[in-house]
Amino acid sequence: MQTTDLFVIGGGVNGCGIARDAAGRGLSVRLAEMGDLAQSTSSKSTKLFHGGLRYLEYFEIRLVREALTEREILLRAMPHISWPMRFVLPLNPQMRFAGDTPASHILGRLMPWQKGRRPAALIRLGLFLYDNLGGRKILPGTKSLDLRQDPAGAALQDRFARAYEYSDCWVDDARLVALNARDARQRGADILTRNRVTLARREGDLWRITMEDGAEHTARVLVNAAGPWVGDVIRDVAHLPTHESVRLVRGSHIVVPKLFDHQKCYFFQGEDGRIIFAIPYEQDFTLIGTTDRDHHGPAQDAVCTPEEQEYLCSFASSYFRNPVTRDQIVWTYSGVRPLYDDGAKSATAATREYVLSLDANGPACLNVFGGKITTYRRLAEHALEKLAPHLPAAGPAWTAGAPLPGGDFPVDGADALTRALIAEFAFLTPAWASRLIRAYGTDARLMLAGARDIAGLGRNFGATLTEREVRWLVTHEFARRAEDVVWRRSKLGLTMTPAQIEDLDAWLKAEAGV
Repeated sequence: MQTTDLFVIGGGVNGCGIARDAAGRGLSVRLAEMGDLAQSTSSKSTKLFHGGLRYLEYFEIRLVREALTEREILLRAMPHISWPMRFVLPLNPQMRFAGDTPASHILGRLMPWQKGRRPAALIRLGLFLYDNLGGRKILPGTKSLDLRQDPAGAALQDRFARAYEYSDCWVDDARLVALNARDARQRGADILTRNRVTLARREGDLWRITMEDGAEHTARVLVNAAGPWVGDVIRDVAHLPTHESVRLVRGSHIVVPKLFDHQKCYFFQGEDGRIIFAIPYEQDFTLIGTTDRDHHGPAQDAVCTPEEQEYLCSFASSYFRNPVTRDQIVWTYSGVRPLYDDGAKSATAATREYVLSLDANGPACLNVFGGKITTYRRLAEHALEKLAPHLPAAGPAWTAGAPLPGGDFPVDGADALTRALIAEFAFLTPAWASRLIRAYGTDARLMLAGARDIAGLGRNFGATLTEREVRWLVTHEFARRAEDVVWRRSKLGLTMTPAQIEDLDAWLKAEAGV
């Protein structure tokens, strides 16, 4: 049995990010995930790289600055699965703060007649800070819009005349996780999916880890990046004493047929102080979310309830010219975010920062609480910094300038890459080629290598998903079941029929040996 430097529990964005970073520093790494990669929280986000504009109301300047700085680092590393997006924030005189924030408290003292409202001048000040805190170089800054003239106003009610437009970024969250895991394996990490860790115990200078299939592994350091299950791993797997826990918050989303004919996103503010986004999604749809409610019970039981669906429809309908109704919904999903709770803090924005808690009473165990997609790379760097005394052989930090697999092309190069792919594989339609580039980047050419026509790609499962692509996902991206392919490595489940998905699952079991 080979002893590894690190054993990581959890195949979400934090676990895979830490595994990749550590493997690239020359450390031996093993990662175990009880289900599929990104099966829970990391595939159920709002799909944005963003600094957290609303965190400025809590004066979380450091958190916002770090996220904004990371935003452009990540754009350069993954231009295939992430790209700039402009956000339209219509001005609404009924916009309010969410709860008793520091900003609302100060404004209430200075301007008591505002009664909790967010005035336009304060929003513009926040956007000025948002433009300048993170050393923005790639993304354009904020500008004002006349919604009566700008195409973004066509889908909105006539009462909205002005808006601000600012920059953030879209990201394919589940593919981000899979590509981190792939890169980790290419650098020597062992990635184990669909295999739960049942016990981790200290034996001398090592951790002994027992798997659900009976296999045992040893490691010098244990990293608990189990997301919503981080507390369960501490208590029930590693049996460590702690007062730390997580507060689970459910974020639900709905997907409807596309509501507007442009590629900008809307940022809507409600009279209850909450915000939602309406985002162009998978060419033919609009993604609307998110809710923000405490979740009680197992994380895997999270669903978008009828009440949440109605809330999101009503919220969006208060802005859009044409109402959004529940009968339009084609898909829903809910993710559970684990917010850090040390037993003393109140549930404020401060709990949304990630916390790395080190237990060094014997071989080290690092417990990862919270985190967000935008800062996953920095979280991984911080984790390795914290573990440095226990891993003296680790090399220096390296991920800031390193592209993910397929991401070795310029930020604005996706269109040129798509045209080149069509020129080489003439049987591709523009939409098909664009989908492949947006999923695989420069690896799309490797995936299709040697194919002279569609027949050369093998069986067609529907929605442009071919046997060649599925085999690539099994070989390189740890896919094992149809749901892994059509709901996480892609979102082709939105356009495939249930029968097609069943056929794919049967083929995977019979032909792919998984």
